[in-house]
Amino acid sequence: MNASMLSYILFSCLLLSVQAQNCSVREIIRYTNRLLEESSVSCPCRETAVSSCSCLPIAEPGHELACFVEGTEHMLKNNISSKAVVARLNLTFQIQLDRNLCESLARGNQCQYKTKGNVTEFLSKILRTYQAISK
Repeated sequence: MNASMLSYILFSCLLLSVQAQNCSVREIIRYTNRLLEESSVSCPCRETAVSSCSCLPIAEPGHELACFVEGTEHMLKNNISSKAVVARLNLTFQIQLDRNLCESLARGNQCQYKTKGNVTEFLSKILRTYQAISK
């Protein structure tokens, strides 16, 4: 077996392992659970009233990744605690969206939603979405 064949086999193995990890399901579930435990924000989201409650998009099916990117960006801009965790989630969602990694989620690059929710509702949507993938 020559060197190019060996490198091809190693590269193929690497690709397969990357594809298995491409949705980062366990990582996202772990980070989201941590944020939910810390999140004391259960106030109602009112889009019309200016309040301290963040109103985040609750994604329509097929637009989850775009909405998760948008929602976590909003959380970063609005000084929530655990900035490092939210930044990590945001980056993970952005990479999945840009590289079309999570086939079951990324059908649209635009965030489409009918409703908005508070931080807890938004994080719960992320959790439910990735728990469904892991099953």
